[in-house]
Amino acid sequence: MHIVVCIKQVPDSAQIRVHPVTNTIMRQGVPAIVNPYDLFSLEEALRLKDRHGGRITALCMGPPQAEDALRKCISFGADDAVLITDRAFAGADTLATSYALAAAIQQITTQQTVDIVFTGKQTIDGDTAQVGPGIARRLGFQLLTYVSKVVETDLDARSIVVERRAEGGVQVLQTALPCLVTMLENTNELRFATLPAMIHAAAFPIRKWNREQAGITDLNKIGLKGSPTVVSKVFGATPRDEKAEILEVDASSLHDVSCKLMQKILTRHPTLETDLLKTFS
Repeated sequence: MHIVVCIKQVPDSAQIRVHPVTNTIMRQGVPAIVNPYDLFSLEEALRLKDRHGGRITALCMGPPQAEDALRKCISFGADDAVLITDRAFAGADTLATSYALAAAIQQITTQQTVDIVFTGKQTIDGDTAQVGPGIARRLGFQLLTYVSKVVETDLDARSIVVERRAEGGVQVLQTALPCLVTMLENTNELRFATLPAMIHAAAFPIRKWNREQAGITDLNKIGLKGSPTVVSKVFGATPRDEKAEILEVDASSLHDVSCKLMQKILTRHPTLETDLLKTFS
């Protein structure tokens, strides 16, 4: 079994600031981390490797410093790591990013067939959840999104069974390999890296590919040229001055508490009752 885990190095969202004049994200001085959602995918790939054996390749598109994120993956148990880095990738949106990553996966496939591609459900800097499905579409892989659990993987039958979280419940889906899986958060607990593994990762030779080595020939499909998305403005949420109100009620039953709470809400929002009656009438 050969698994590719796509990861992204992102700025720590807890420390991101927005420039007050240009309305752009200020990345200077903000520490970079591995996208948290991608770590759940990495752990799930490692668990499949524990059960079935095989090989895990961590793949990342980013600047040279994103090498640190791949070394972290190696310390957890990934077998190989590829960083596609080129100035031509700068300014890529989800369309251009999925194209570049899909091309790199095709190059990896020429060395060893890829059975499963894992990604996080989304990244904390873009929050679009578009790159994973975009890669699957370009590669012609079966797509399984918002997966909460990998139930079974049958390599002989070339099939996989997963649980997918959906509105109103959980779907159990079976599909054929190769496939791409986007994992939900809190679906597993990432293992700790041992000291020998961290020493091994520090000296590991990360493979760095430019656009030619990644198999990309059409420059119109990467970077700004391949990105139709235009971000007109970035802004931070306006903090609310109003504080939460603590409502103290003296009631003998839950029904009385509910009635008094509803009365309080309707008093503060006089049009709410009329709107609700119109909606449900």
